[in-house]
Amino acid sequence: MNKTLIITGGAGFIGSHVIRLFVTKYPDYRIVNLDALTYAGNLENLGDIQDAPNYVFEKADITDAARIQALFDQYNPDGVIHLAAESHVDRSIASPLDFVYTNVIGTVNLLNAARQTWGADYSGKRFYHVSTDEVYGALGAEGLFTEDTPYDPHSPYSASKAASDHFVRAYHDTYGLPVVLTNCSNNYGPNHFPEKLIPLCIHNIIHNKPLPVYGDGKYTRDWLFVKDHARAIDLVFHEGRNGETYNIGGFNEWQNIDLVKLL
Repeated sequence: MNKTLIITGGAGFIGSHVIRLFVTKYPDYRIVNLDALTYAGNLENLGDIQDAPNYVFEKADITDAARIQALFDQYNPDGVIHLAAESHVDRSIASPLDFVYTNVIGTVNLLNAARQTWGADYSGKRFYHVSTDEVYGALGAEGLFTEDTPYDPHSPYSASKAASDHFVRAYHDTYGLPVVLTNCSNNYGPNHFPEKLIPLCIHNIIHNKPLPVYGDGKYTRDWLFVKDHARAIDLVFHEGRNGETYNIGGFNEWQNIDLVKLL
């Protein structure tokens, strides 16, 4: 194997598609899937590639700094693609500290492990932090965010992701860590966890239950097919410039009420 990558959150919705793409597209890469297998992680998402010779699974929680450092020492990765996160807004309102521990402290643990393992020589190394466009706040009348849009998080979830973004940039500016960041819009597609809007609506429609539309339903979201997001992650990991942030979206904006009516 000519490269080893640690991909965190690889048993989750987006992460499983990234793992599958990298395992199948890059047979000379050793792909280490690091996942705590919390409620939203499911190894059945990866049943078709679980026996691939270049795939390894490690159950680990990114809030456990000692365990993370031990895994970095063991595998000495050339790159990290960090997708592990608590991501449900309603859960963040009920238990904000869980989001601080995973999304902020967990990210800092990974940054520290990368620094410790890579030492002073960052040649050929990359830390890729995958984030959300929710750090920018509500989608305005112009219909899109840019990389220069000011941060304006409105939930504990988006605040925790904004904090993690800033830590990643700070490690680049302070220590020279080779990082790239992406902020992506809402994903949909296979293996979507059922608490999310689209699968929840489909489930409730099938079972004749009320649909989850809050307020007037005019909150606007951009939607991106998850496999397109995985391909974008592949592109940014290999071609992105260190220290840069890239927004990923589908140019596919829907008001929640219109999306629910479509479903």
